[in-house]
Amino acid sequence: MVLNRRPQARDTVIRQPRLRDVRPTVAETAPTRRPRRVFSSPYILLFSFVMLIVTGGLLLTTPVASTAGGFTSLDVAFFTAISAITVTGHTVVDTGAYWSHFGQAVIFFLMLVGGLGFMAVATFLLILIGQRSSLQERLVMRDTMGTDRMGGLRRVTISILGVVLFIYVVGAAAIFWRINGLAEMGVGESIWQSTFLAVSAFNNAGFSILPESVGPGLTGLSAEWAFLGFMTVLIMLGGIGWTVLLDVFRHRRFARLNLDTKLVLVTSVGLWVLGAGTFFLAEYSETLAGIGTADKAVSSVFHSISGRTAGFAAVDFGLVDDFTKVTFPALMFVGGAAGSVAGGIKVATFAVIIAAVISSLRGRSEAEAFGREIAHFQVLRALTVVALGVGFLMVVLPTLTITDPDIPFLDLFFDTVSAFGTNGTTTGIVPGLSLPGKCIFMITMFVGRLGPLTLALALAPREEASVYRFARERVKIG
Repeated sequence: MVLNRRPQARDTVIRQPRLRDVRPTVAETAPTRRPRRVFSSPYILLFSFVMLIVTGGLLLTTPVASTAGGFTSLDVAFFTAISAITVTGHTVVDTGAYWSHFGQAVIFFLMLVGGLGFMAVATFLLILIGQRSSLQERLVMRDTMGTDRMGGLRRVTISILGVVLFIYVVGAAAIFWRINGLAEMGVGESIWQSTFLAVSAFNNAGFSILPESVGPGLTGLSAEWAFLGFMTVLIMLGGIGWTVLLDVFRHRRFARLNLDTKLVLVTSVGLWVLGAGTFFLAEYSETLAGIGTADKAVSSVFHSISGRTAGFAAVDFGLVDDFTKVTFPALMFVGGAAGSVAGGIKVATFAVIIAAVISSLRGRSEAEAFGREIAHFQVLRALTVVALGVGFLMVVLPTLTITDPDIPFLDLFFDTVSAFGTNGTTTGIVPGLSLPGKCIFMITMFVGRLGPLTLALALAPREEASVYRFARERVKIG
């Protein structure tokens, strides 16, 4: 019989790891060197604009680009190139008289690319070569084009190009119907003029190459209601934004529109009414004197819409009343809608701030509009965009008073805000700017086109997610 005995202490085996087994293993490796992606978004937007400006400026300096047949100075060529690519419309020479057909074609191409938005064109090129855009690039394109649907960016881009091409053709045909034979222009010249004007109007560029016999700008066509109507519709479509047009086309009822579309439409109509009323009252006995009341009303509506985003003018803004020169810069500073061809801080940005102010006056803790709550971070982003824009102008304007002390401050203020809003409406001081003044205007147009927020994203380091919040404490306001 086998008896089970309990194990004794001497039968217990104790195993301990050797000292070298418990020591930590230290592996020394060289740090991985990752090349900096200088040409990644949003840097590619900056570099692409610079490359287009350099190419366009150099082409405009060549003798074939001017009617005189000589070389154009660098300041004139590059000022025109920057104004075209940023769809501003400020000029230091007469576009129709100074530039040859080749020079006008270069300007046409620059404002065509700049108007559609370089990010939309870059997205279309990515589709053609079969590449995929990165997440960061899509985020920047979302902010630039005004769409939140990440996966639909490519489809939206193709739709944009198709719709815009259709609008160009229809707009050019309508303008051709009104200007054919004007100032003894042949059919070929009328087609070129109407195409140029249609693209310039929809892109809110403000460039015109009409003959001198018609008058500077659109002054010779101020009595053409149909022509001004066609131009006004093109300017409105270009400045209201792609996604707004798409949302209106899909839903057709105001109650079904999304919040962004409602804010853009209501704010745009309010600004148009404000601008038209201001221009009508201030210029009734000034620049509008001598024409009928109906003509005055039509001209006021046209200049309210064009003066906020496009820059076309049928009157001389150098002769307008001081009240107009003070009011219109505020409209130009706001500009058009996000995802449109217009500049400025954008209509939705202004609308968000107004909604926050109204909500605060009503005692609401969050910004509200049309029965919807606006995210707090969007209110902060809107305030940032406005603060950056105002801060930039507060630096530029005093500098211009030093470089060009002989120009009246009100005219300088008007044209500087117009340059920042990529508007192009001018009092006529731009050709008389000094070389430093022209350089400052070039920088202002460039910064205004890219937008304060896009420029900040391009220059600021990558943000890190906050893992903590500070204690809340009240401060005294008012």
